[in-house]
Amino acid sequence: MKSRWADAGDSDASDDGGRGPQGGGARGDRAKAQAPRSKRRRGPSADAGASDGTASDQAAHMGDVRDGSPAGTPEPAASAATAVAAAQPVQRPPPLVPFIRPCRSVDNYEKLNRIEEGSYGIVYRARDRATGEIVALKKLKLQNETNGFPVTTLREIHTLLMAKHPHIVDVREIVVTPSLSGIFIVMEYLDHDLKSLMEDMPSPFLLSEIKTLMHQLLSAVASLHRNWIIHRDLKTSNLLMNNRGRIKVADFGLARRYGSPLGPITQLVVTLWYRAPELLLGATTYTTAIDMWSVGCIFGELVNKEPLLPGRGELDQLSRIFKLLGTPSEATWPGFMDLPLAKTVHFKQLPANNLRTTFPYLPEDGLDLMAKLLTYDPQQRITAEEALRHPFFTNNPLPKNPDLFPSFPSKAAGERRHKIPVPEAPHAHQDLPAGSLFDNQPAENGAGFRLRV
Repeated sequence: MKSRWADAGDSDASDDGGRGPQGGGARGDRAKAQAPRSKRRRGPSADAGASDGTASDQAAHMGDVRDGSPAGTPEPAASAATAVAAAQPVQRPPPLVPFIRPCRSVDNYEKLNRIEEGSYGIVYRARDRATGEIVALKKLKLQNETNGFPVTTLREIHTLLMAKHPHIVDVREIVVTPSLSGIFIVMEYLDHDLKSLMEDMPSPFLLSEIKTLMHQLLSAVASLHRNWIIHRDLKTSNLLMNNRGRIKVADFGLARRYGSPLGPITQLVVTLWYRAPELLLGATTYTTAIDMWSVGCIFGELVNKEPLLPGRGELDQLSRIFKLLGTPSEATWPGFMDLPLAKTVHFKQLPANNLRTTFPYLPEDGLDLMAKLLTYDPQQRITAEEALRHPFFTNNPLPKNPDLFPSFPSKAAGERRHKIPVPEAPHAHQDLPAGSLFDNQPAENGAGFRLRV
């Protein structure tokens, strides 16, 4: 359908025959007078004619008023340039189309070293040949696929492209091998994963540092849940950290979007040590509360610098949870006895809540947040949005500025901590270096060691 502004300009030019704009007013008057008859005779198609005539009449009237002469009064002839410009049709912008381009080749990146291998892919450290930027390349495992592209991989790529957040790992692009047999996800590179970093740290994070890391994690989880995404595999090894005190959630192989109603979902999700009790007891449906239980386990691991609930199997995992929080009941967890495993397994009755014993140095506000994250009833478990508003993050000590975090050597880049040689203390039967002041002194024999005096 042509623009009404274009129709008005074209009709004026064709009616003039190059005589100037004075014919436009007459054409507009005739169209205006004929519009009601056309509308009655032809129905909706007359509307366009009426609109065109009205637009022409309005254009002519505006020209008359601008020149100071009444409507319909003949005007001096316009210049030839004005007539030519009026005769040209209005150029429309091209229609908007999705920006689609083919995947680039993986040869645009230089592979540096292998970082790790997981269930869904192998991660390499690589360099962009054009810019020199260091990135992470995740090669997807497709060797055993006989039914086409795996849905878990499609889900991971789709989720990562949609879940844009400062504390969620950023996906740059998808690249392929020339034969299309290998598919790689190009992601931003970070120096550490939190689990490996804590294993090498001589002491746990400070409380102010824990507050910063927990606030970043909760903000990322809140963003996922706002966008109807469940991660379903939150753990310290899936949290990447750079040397500027910022963590990012990664590994979305088990993540999926959900809706209302929820629909069929997989029950075997979340690594065992971070798995919520409702999943261990055989619940057929679950909510974003399973992510919040995992966040509580990560919180405990940050405080004590060791896994909070390192079970050897599902029953052992339940036993460890009950020892920490007490055996649940219908009073503490409505609907507990309706879960499949709760009907078939008899659990020993254990005293309630031993969190203070497990975290003796955690302040009361931190202990309260831990208890709300590790609540048995999923309906009562705290959400990410509520956790961000908890007093734990506003009380002293305040969260530490990420730029003030200490830096650590990157395992992924093959860096090692440089140790400064320190002299050892003298011990028994040790020969002193030549030129010592005590070379010619007699040695006194003692019980198990000799001392030169």
